[in-house]
Amino acid sequence: MANTVSPVDPSALRARLERAARAAGAAGVDALLMAPGSDLTYLLGGTGTSFERLTCLVVPAGGAPVLVVPKLEAPGYDGVPTDALGVEVATWVDGEDPFALVASRLGGPSRVAVGDMMPALHVLGLRGAMPDAAQELAGPVLRELRMRKDAAEVAALRRAGAAIDRVHARMAEFLTVGRTEAAIGADIAEAIVAEGHTVAEFVIVGSGPNGASPHHSLSDRVVRAGDVVVIDIGGPTAEGYCSDSTRTYVMGEPSQSDVVATYAVLRDAQAAAVAAVRPGIAAQDVDAAARSVITDAGFGEYFIHRTGHGIGLDVHEDPYIVGGNRLVLEPGMAFSVEPGIYLPGRWGARIEDIVVVTEDGVESLNNQSHDLVVLPA
Repeated sequence: MANTVSPVDPSALRARLERAARAAGAAGVDALLMAPGSDLTYLLGGTGTSFERLTCLVVPAGGAPVLVVPKLEAPGYDGVPTDALGVEVATWVDGEDPFALVASRLGGPSRVAVGDMMPALHVLGLRGAMPDAAQELAGPVLRELRMRKDAAEVAALRRAGAAIDRVHARMAEFLTVGRTEAAIGADIAEAIVAEGHTVAEFVIVGSGPNGASPHHSLSDRVVRAGDVVVIDIGGPTAEGYCSDSTRTYVMGEPSQSDVVATYAVLRDAQAAAVAAVRPGIAAQDVDAAARSVITDAGFGEYFIHRTGHGIGLDVHEDPYIVGGNRLVLEPGMAFSVEPGIYLPGRWGARIEDIVVVTEDGVESLNNQSHDLVVLPA
């Protein structure tokens, strides 16, 4: 099976592997054990797929990395520049023990870190092959690398942001009175791919009272005149980097009298949070900037989620913009700024941009209007 290979320069990938090995050593971990997923993509440039057979990238704190892969799936990694990266490829066939193969390459480790999303089938297999090695998650090691994007990653996120902006710019084609959320969502999903994504990772069309549920997806509810509609959409591009942007629309004149004034509060809150982003500020302070505006206007109990999440090869990753997160923001960190106000049983609204911390401030990667967009009823 062919796997997608990212266009990352091999020298950049090799530097990532070297940094990961150093980070493992600094954390007192003998090796990182990575299954197919975004962490493996970050380190190797290939996506890979995890089935019942073990595929595992072994990154020792000292020594050369090894990709342990079933022989029948090895051709899927032909596009990965393993030679240039200094990665040995060790294949195995059915009837052999891949967990013992991993263990043999590590000798007698005392601590190993497994990928956060590695299947339990493989985690337990590795534990059986290395019973004396304590297991922990690799996320705390790798997040320190992944949440600081380099220039190429920021450029990829910028292109993803422009692609999803183009979909929002076409919303009048899809979002019309008399159509169901499901029908609208199907058209939006097609547009997401047409405008430069490989797949529509998610499509939220929350009309009327459904907009008061932040993670509402799609339903058979018919959009009506006067409805407020929350559209939250995104997905990965061919480069592997993701988009995520929310805008709020109204079908003609709002059917409820408090929509315009309440939405103005939300727009001010989102702008205040974006304006707060800069190097040296804590993630929790960006959350507080949005939350204070909403709370002061009397809607604090209706803002029921964090202000943002990191984004990159995953739609949700570190850093998280939430109260209590004292992480200090640094250049290259990319995340959403997406406050919302949700009035149960009535309507809701959210505004979401992806932003990147720059050397002296912030760059927004989404540039569609933040106004309440009025569409024909």
